Amino acid sequence: MRKNFGAKPWTFPQPVFIVATYDEQGTPDAMNAAWGGIDYDDRVNLCLSAGHKTVSNLMAAKAFTVSMATEDQLVACDYVGLVSANSVPDKFSRAGFHALKSDFVNAPLIEELPMALECELVSYDPDTCHLVGRIVNVSADESVLDERGKIDPERLRAIAFDPVNHGYLSVRSRVGNAFKDGLALKNK
Repeated sequence: MRKNFGAKPWTFPQPVFIVATYDEQGTPDAMNAAWGGIDYDDRVNLCLSAGHKTVSNLMAAKAFTVSMATEDQLVACDYVGLVSANSVPDKFSRAGFHALKSDFVNAPLIEELPMALECELVSYDPDTCHLVGRIVNVSADESVLDERGKIDPERLRAIAFDPVNHGYLSVRSRVGNAFKDGLALKNK
């Protein structure tokens, strides 16, 4: 038997994205965004309310980065979701983050978060809070790469958001092989 919960914004897992921008003076800012995903090969979609300082920054700069939150930086990543840069302008540094200039867009990479999408603004609708960015580059610190030069989930230690219980979950272990394990049923 199933229990019905009604219309809820629940999926598992929900990535924890840390969106970073520069303001007009070049001060970095970051916010925690749990509602987002990939659309097309080079698009990321996010739901960001218009009142966020990050949104006004990315509208001015037409660029932003999206870092994957990690277990090692869980407290800092949660903090930038709790505090608004509209009232705490130095929340980026208070979180213990350090900005690295992206070579591809006018937005900061967060040194402490080893993987990021570097994006240009495609569109933003303040009525629906729907943001679309074009992924210009994906960068990853060498510390999270495996011997083949690919991003290793065990080393990245990304976290996911549990919207039902308001928690963060570890995303590390490989449990199968995409585009392969299902072949066992294909010819049955």
